[in-house]
Order: sequence, then C-alpha cells, then structure tokens
Amino acid sequence: MALRHCAVAVAALLTIPSLVSGFYLPGAAPKDYQDGDKVLVHVNRLNPLMNAVDSKIKSMINYDYYNPSFHFCTPHEGVKRQSESLGSILFGDRIFNSPYDITMLKNETCKSLCKSPVPAEDAKFINERIREDQAINWLVDGLPAAEMKQDEKTGEVFYDIGFNLGNDEDPEFQEIPALYNHYDILIKYHTNDNKNYRIVGVLVWPRSFDNSRESTPTCSSSSSALVLSETRDNDFWYTYSVAWAPSDTPWATRWDNYLHIFDQRIHWFSLTNSIVIVVFLCFMVSMILLRTVNRDISRYNAMDLSEDVQEDFGWKLVHGEVFRTPRWPIALSVLVGNGSQLVTMFGITLVFALAGFLSPSNRGSLATVMIIFWTFSGSISGYVATRIYLSLGGQDWQRSVFFTATVLPTFIFIFMFLINLFLIGSESAGAVPFGTILVILLLWVLISVPLTIIGGIMGKRHGTISHPVRVNQIPRQIPPGPSYLKPHWASLLGGILPFGAAFVELYFTLASLFASRAYYAFGFVSLTSMVVVLTTATVSILFSYFILCAEEYRWQWRSFLVGGGSAAWLFLYGIYYWATQLRLDSFSSTVVYFGYLFLLTVLNFLCTASIGFIASYWAVRRLYSAIRID
Repeated sequence: MALRHCAVAVAALLTIPSLVSGFYLPGAAPKDYQDGDKVLVHVNRLNPLMNAVDSKIKSMINYDYYNPSFHFCTPHEGVKRQSESLGSILFGDRIFNSPYDITMLKNETCKSLCKSPVPAEDAKFINERIREDQAINWLVDGLPAAEMKQDEKTGEVFYDIGFNLGNDEDPEFQEIPALYNHYDILIKYHTNDNKNYRIVGVLVWPRSFDNSRESTPTCSSSSSALVLSETRDNDFWYTYSVAWAPSDTPWATRWDNYLHIFDQRIHWFSLTNSIVIVVFLCFMVSMILLRTVNRDISRYNAMDLSEDVQEDFGWKLVHGEVFRTPRWPIALSVLVGNGSQLVTMFGITLVFALAGFLSPSNRGSLATVMIIFWTFSGSISGYVATRIYLSLGGQDWQRSVFFTATVLPTFIFIFMFLINLFLIGSESAGAVPFGTILVILLLWVLISVPLTIIGGIMGKRHGTISHPVRVNQIPRQIPPGPSYLKPHWASLLGGILPFGAAFVELYFTLASLFASRAYYAFGFVSLTSMVVVLTTATVSILFSYFILCAEEYRWQWRSFLVGGGSAAWLFLYGIYYWATQLRLDSFSSTVVYFGYLFLLTVLNFLCTASIGFIASYWAVRRLYSAIRID
C-alpha cells in the first residue's frame, strides 16, 4: 500500500515538467498606442543590484526616487503617488509620476530635463548610494526599464531589470564614482497594422556627461564624466534621448526577455536528484512497512497468549504509552494548526501561479494573493489545532483556538514592526506605511480571527481522532536510547534530505528576495515543493518508527522537530549566503537581512514541522491499528 502511494506521488511529480515548459503568464489588458500618443513614464524606488565585478550585494536598503537628497528632476505638475496593490507596497514599490516627455514613435536627442543643484553633503549621499550599486527603476506601460545583458553560460540575451545610478567599477571612478545624468532610452514596439502599436520592451543605457559649465547641454561624447564634489556645491543637467525600434516579439510574450532562468540544466539536475531521493525514501518506508512491520504484526497476532514465555518487544512494548498526552499539548496543537494554515496558503498560491493567474505585470500580485489566502485559511488552522488538541487529551479547546488565532500573527507583527523601525531610521522605501499596517491588522481581526474560531468550532464538533489502542494508567520507564535519536541530533539529521532537495531553488529564491531578481519559474518551485513535502513526510515517519523501536513513546514533539529540521539548515545556508553573496557595510542592512532570514526560517519550520507531525501521526495510527491488543 505504501509503495503504491509513493509510486503514485512520484508519477505525479514526473507529469509536472510539461507545466514548466508550457507555463504562460498573461498580463493586464494590452494598451494600443497611435502615432503621437503620449507614453507615460513612472519612476519606482531605487534598490541595490548585484555587483558586476564580484557578484555581491552591498545593501538591503531601498530609497524613494524622490528622496530630497537625490535631487532628481520633478514633474511640473508636482509629484503624484500612483495607486499600488497591498503586495506591491509590502515589497517596497513606491511608484510616482515623472517629468519625462515621451511621444509614440517620436525620436528625441539630448533632450534636457532640468538643471539640478546638489549640495556637497547630498553629493556624499549620492556617491555612497553609487558605491552600494543602487539601481534606478522605471515603468513604461507596465514594463520595467532594463539593461540588455548576455548570459555567459548560455549566450542568451536577456533584460536585467533596473539600471545603475552611477559608475564605480572603472578604475578611474573607484575612489570617487561618476553619476549617470544622461539616459539613452530604446523602446521596442510591435504592430500588426502599422496603426496600432504595443510596447514590448524598454531598454536604458545610462551615461555620464560633465555638463555643469554648459548653458545648454550638448551630450557630447567627448565630455568627461560627471563626478560630484563632496567639498563644494554641484550644478549639472539631466538629459535623455529616445529611440523607437520595431520588434517581432508579440505583446503576449513581452515578459519572456525579463524572466530569464539562469542555466536551466542546474534546475533539472537538482530536480532529478531530488526525485531520486524521494524514490529512495519511499522504498525505505515501504520496506519497513511491508516487510519489517508486517512481519512483526504477524508474529504478534499469531502469538499464543497462554504461554508466559512470549513477551512483547520493540515498538509493540509501548502500545499502552504511544498515545499518552505529550508535554505542552496546547503549544503543539497551536503550532501544527498555524503550520497547516501556511502550507494551505503556499499550496493554493502555487496552484494559482501554475494556472497563470499571477503575472509580473500586476506588481505585487504574488504577495497580495498570499496574504489573501493566508487570511481565508484561518478556518484550516482553527480546525486542525482543535482536533489535534482534543486528540492529545486537551480539554480547554477555546484556549487553543485563541492562541491559534493570535500567537503567530502577533509574533510576526512585533517582529516586522522592529524591522520597520530600522528601515524608517535608514530612510528606506521598504518601510511599510502605517496605512498598510492598518489594512493588514483589519484583515487579521475582521476575517482571519473569526474564520479561525469557526474552524475551531467545526473541529470540536468532529471530536477527537480515534486511537486504536488504550493508554495505560501508569507510564512505563523509558530506557536510554541511541544518541542519534535525541531530539537535536534527530532534527539535524532528518533535515538534511529535505534541505538537499530544495537547495538549488533556495539559491534562486534568496536571489529573488534580496537581489531584486525576477523569478517566476513556478513550475520548478512546485516540483521542488512537492519533493520537499514527500521527503519531509517519509523522513519523519522513519524517525518515528526508529524512536518507537527504541521504546521511546514520546514521538509527538520529536516528529514535529524532525519534520522542521530542514529549517536549521536553511538558516545555516542563509549565513553562508551572507558570507559569500553579500557585502553589507551598514548595520541596518545586516539587521534587515538576518531579520528577514530568521522570519523565513520560522515560517519554513512551521510548515515542514507540521507536515512531519501529521505524517507521523497517520503512520503511528496505521501501525498500531494493524496489531491485536488484548
């Protein structure tokens, strides 16, 4: 039976690769332009890019485009905030109008934007941001402005979102960087009738011209680069040029150049190894359940009970203790309930992503959908927590529901509030506004909490989960067990395989979170997630069986910890990523990175630990329901 279940699961994994190649991301409704129509340019926050020299990120702090210290040109009608989704705001987007005057199919050469006075103290601020590799982000018809780059391994050309604020990579600018004050803009369009045009690509090549002494900027290539003095005031021009180019890329696939997947062979190699691990683990569990356990069950059931010489041994010895109430049952049930809610949220989000409902054109849609699904999954956490709490021998189920609805959200809110204080102190655009915090609190209080209560009531009505054996009145003594089954060692050992299954995708996920790289390979993510779920479940079942064979009946917390053991490896890998891929000079950036890493670790722990506990609970019930107890 177990082997058949594993075979079905592996077969399901093998059918999903077709979704990877056939995945289509629809965007918002296309907008048609006619010759002479005005094309709006919106500006977004500045964020650090990966350094081209050593491929390291130097900061975790984003900045508003219209931060007064940058002295960028502002629109004549004034700066106006653009409407954004909840997820877009949480991810640090701060979108405003801009002074750029671009007309459809009209080329422009060295068009002046404004003359910008920069005091010495602000010049120092700008130079520091250039050294952090801060990048400017624009949006044109929903597409981000990008630089054209080439993948060194595959030779494919792709668009890297954003372009640098300045240049500190050339030898002459390593001491004092040069500021880019001229932008060559290339906008690609597609048309079928030479009447209606659709924008399918936006490329920017920034350049630096020292035009501080010019009354009218000339954008001469013979001009020296603009280097801001940190000892005196500076005064220079911002300019731009616009060129239009036809493209064969249809509007429906215009995001393909932006969503570049680096070296797909690595992804496939990782997935192949992960699937091999799953098959191996399923085989091990099947051998245990089909051979060892069945053999034991047959021996126990065939045993002549009239003979006193026959004695129970192994896992059957603890049949009267295996369902004894563990320590802190309310804590265990609350954690499993919250983990189930998170697993539900991630699962539904991945289904929507694979179906093509999450488009990069809808900025922040991923975060928005995750928050909505988490809010409406409150009933899942209430139901699971209540049923498990009652099944573990708990009585005060209302208390369990209260903690399920409040403990994790309160912890996350306090934690994010502290991180937000560091972001506010650093004048970061990533600081969450008070209005957004209020909206999230209302979603929690008005929707999530009532749904958790409803789920708890439903769990109470369904009652406890039936156990196949009774619990003895007097607990038996636990003999000393092997060291590798101690909770901390078992958690670390049990977490290696699930972490190894997700290792490659984890790198790209961290790069997407901290290096601002677009990553929409939901097919790979879904495959990896399924492999991690199967690996976590089978590893937890194996360790629970070993624990019971060692006559250690306190399997509940141990299966929970073994299931969440991959979180410890995730945190250690985050430290390795910080040491090898980041070069954070400021204290605020370091605090922000490790704060987000710790939060990510906690959420990962809750998800995988809940999967491990539920899988082990199912396996233990099946195991003891198959033997005869007199």
